[in-house]
Amino acid sequence: MTGDGLTEHEGVVVEEDASVGRRRVDAVRGEPVLPGQPAAVAQVEVSRGAVASAAGSLSARRPRASARAGEVITNYLATAHLAVLTEALVTAAASGTDLGLAYDAIRVSSGASFVHETEGQVILAGSRDIGFTLELVAKDLGLFRALAERHDVPVEVAPLLDDIVQAAVQRYGQREWSPNVIRRLEDATGVDVQAPGSPARLVDTDPPAPGRELRPRSVTLP
Repeated sequence: MTGDGLTEHEGVVVEEDASVGRRRVDAVRGEPVLPGQPAAVAQVEVSRGAVASAAGSLSARRPRASARAGEVITNYLATAHLAVLTEALVTAAASGTDLGLAYDAIRVSSGASFVHETEGQVILAGSRDIGFTLELVAKDLGLFRALAERHDVPVEVAPLLDDIVQAAVQRYGQREWSPNVIRRLEDATGVDVQAPGSPARLVDTDPPAPGRELRPRSVTLP
């Protein structure tokens, strides 16, 4: 155990409790989470290759603190995407827009997101089963707000998201699937956000493929 929620195994740092800290895509795909790795793993080709094959990609963000922060930030963004997606879908339904058409229109637009393409489908199916609970979303938000506060960042959206998620937890319970944050708006409007033909649960049917290592890089804007 590294002391920051990570475990080191054969030179690769992995999350100790993947069911708590992993993002929804990992819940869908059932893939292991690899928030970071020590520099030495770059020289351990056997371990790196084995884990890359299992996980699909390796994060080489260094040091460990940076890897952990990166995971917290991406989890926060997924929650933000979910919150605005639920408002968009309920508004579409309330306005009489065909929800299947709305889903496809969003998917090919600048408003698209991975959350829309995955969680949007189980929302429209009515199952809302993405394998990720409101309890875990609340934890992710708490981690992000703590990170921002520690670095004196006056975030404005995060407290609003926290209020939304906490209200859903109070109403539906912490073990409710996270996409059911939309139920607050459905209950308030009387709108049922469902569309025929949407899958009740997503399963990754792509065959396993060799992973790739993600390395830090500097981005130079034109």
